[in-house]
Amino acid sequence: MRPTPAPLRPGCSGQSTISTQLSTLETRLGYRLCERGRSGFRLTARGERFVDSARKLLGALDVVSAEARKVGRTLVGTLNLGLIGHAPINANARISQAIERFRERDESMHFMVSVRPPGELEGLLLDNKIHMAIGYFWHRVPALDYTTIFHETQLAYAGRGHPLFRKAGDVTPAQALAHAWAWRSYPLPEAAGSPAERPVTAVADNMEAVAMLVLSGRHLGYLPEHFAAPYVAQGLLTPLAPAAMRYEVPFDMAVRRDARRNDLLAAFIADMKAAHA
Repeated sequence: MRPTPAPLRPGCSGQSTISTQLSTLETRLGYRLCERGRSGFRLTARGERFVDSARKLLGALDVVSAEARKVGRTLVGTLNLGLIGHAPINANARISQAIERFRERDESMHFMVSVRPPGELEGLLLDNKIHMAIGYFWHRVPALDYTTIFHETQLAYAGRGHPLFRKAGDVTPAQALAHAWAWRSYPLPEAAGSPAERPVTAVADNMEAVAMLVLSGRHLGYLPEHFAAPYVAQGLLTPLAPAAMRYEVPFDMAVRRDARRNDLLAAFIADMKAAHA
């Protein structure tokens, strides 16, 4: 029979392991950390310096660990927004409220905001160059989700030099259709009629250009009520028949259908909806 090995004394294996690890560490460092033997255990001068450095390292690791855990709960990244120009003041105020709500979240991110025509905004969305577009979109792209957030009122206007300027308020749609019009190069809601119903002698791709044509006194045209208001106040423009010649333009918040996978964007969508509730 094989002899039974003598039992190990309690703590012997652990002490041996610690001593081995210390020796390995000292070999890698190139100097002794402690004096150990029958007389006891004592840190060397270098060992004391090493312990101070090690404690600093452990403290830094705790900070990094806490920050890493926080990143898991924080909205991080860049949010790219695309807007059309000259939105109504109250509409811009609501968007600002959404940004304010968002900034109250636990976040560490940047906003990137650009102003583009509506058609270009949809293209940027499809190319993943922006995360959200806010504007007037006259068609619906299947890959995008649209949520109407406000409406803009458009009225028909005449410039101060136009024959109908002094008849404003009493002008009928039939009378207006007998005069030259400035029209948009992109579709307008059916409520405004079509260019085929009237003599269109000028076409523009933005409201500033339409306003310039109407201000000439040689064209009639539709403009956003809020945009035309300063010109009306100065006596340069007048609405022809606010009750009869008007239409409402829906402004939408557009995002890609897969946008809700983006935590950053999903949070901002929620804040936009809350601001426009």
